[in-house]
Amino acid sequence: MKRLLIPIVALLIATISCKEAKEHTAPAILERDSVPIMTTYGVNTLISDSGVIKYRIVAERWEINTVKQPSRWSFEKGVLLTQFDQTMHVQSYIQCDTAYYYDQERRWELHGRVRILTKQGTSFSSEELYWDEGKHEIWSNRYSHLKTPDRELQGNRFRSNENMTRYDVTYTKGSFERGDIGLGENPKDSMRNAQKAQNNPGTPSTPKPQK
Repeated sequence: MKRLLIPIVALLIATISCKEAKEHTAPAILERDSVPIMTTYGVNTLISDSGVIKYRIVAERWEINTVKQPSRWSFEKGVLLTQFDQTMHVQSYIQCDTAYYYDQERRWELHGRVRILTKQGTSFSSEELYWDEGKHEIWSNRYSHLKTPDRELQGNRFRSNENMTRYDVTYTKGSFERGDIGLGENPKDSMRNAQKAQNNPGTPSTPKPQK
């Protein structure tokens, strides 16, 4: 509608203004590389699987750009991804201020007030998180806070499987239930390997956000 109104208004102004026509120039449009093929505002979408609603995406703005390299989806005004059980109760969610999904590489970048809740009741918060769907790994090189039903960890480096059931937190401080430390079935505690982690953190280098 706005695209129709603009030329109409311009025509009216030209008609009632001075008789001598004046040539006006406008700056060139943005490079094609920066123009998304789709921009959607006020996204609130439910996604079903086998006829059952399982997910919801809420975002103020969602852009898809297949021209930029690498191809990406952009949620620069924040995004909330929610998963439901069969009774439509929230099982888990992911929330952040800015997110990029590189669809060809199957890789997520989350930035700014990252908040996660898993099905197992584990909560995670940080200012950044990277998720490689192909390798089924997530990691962060920023201060992170992890809380499970029986332990709590804080550290400056975090690495985990995508379900957050096995993880490493380095340069940590935290609290545990008595008898937790050293049990083979429990996730590794980096306080036990702090010196080793300083020499070889084992955390992928943090890629810079690709604009």
